[in-house]
Amino acid sequence: MSGDGTVGKACDVLDQVASYPRPVRFGQLLETSSFPKATLYRFLQTLTSQGMLTYDPERQTYALGMRLVRLAHAAWTHSSLAPIARPYLDVLSQELGETVHLAQMDASQVLYVDKRNAAQPVEMYSQAGRVGPAYCTGVGKAMLAHLSEADLTRAVALQSFHRFTDTTLTTEADLRAELAAIRKRGYAFDREEHEPGIICIAKPILTRNGRVLGALSVTGPTSRHTLDHLETWAPRLTAAATNIARDAQDWRFPDAAQQMTGT
Repeated sequence: MSGDGTVGKACDVLDQVASYPRPVRFGQLLETSSFPKATLYRFLQTLTSQGMLTYDPERQTYALGMRLVRLAHAAWTHSSLAPIARPYLDVLSQELGETVHLAQMDASQVLYVDKRNAAQPVEMYSQAGRVGPAYCTGVGKAMLAHLSEADLTRAVALQSFHRFTDTTLTTEADLRAELAAIRKRGYAFDREEHEPGIICIAKPILTRNGRVLGALSVTGPTSRHTLDHLETWAPRLTAAATNIARDAQDWRFPDAAQQMTGT
């Protein structure tokens, strides 16, 4: 539960409603809520009156409201790398024919902000808007590897280290050793660490001073690729990540970009 007062508690309720794959009844929310019945009801009523939730009186269910859709679209435009990265994802997808992911960090986890499906799609966990673990995904490890030591320590403390597969890293020591190798190599791999049969190569997207903006990956099934094969795509992935970082830097910090170019 959030410790940020009324606003934080309201956000907790929004998160709870959003965690269900379909509209949810009050009784279902109450079963898993940390709030008393009256408090939960009050938050639901307030959020509904503000358009953050919608209520279907016939089915007696709550769902996320259209106001959130508008805010999400604004956030996607203002804060996401997706609009900037779109042309580079398109090119990578067309050239390589495999799944391309764009991700950013969200509370020490991975938020997939855009995706291009493979020419021959394979079902996998990642979808745009979905949050995944950082310690066992290529994009997550690529970003973790380039955090400051203070930020990395906080992020590592929030990892679950759940074993998804036989190759999942399950200790801080193993993860930190892997991150050191990623920094040296320049890119990360997912060695079937999150999903069996799914591997990837990932590259961090960094500002000119090394701050993490996000990560880019190319993902494929082991039935079509090996890690050695994916590694041959590293130069193309690096070029795309570099171009996204350049465009993002100039868009987010236009004054600094002008100073750099002397304009």
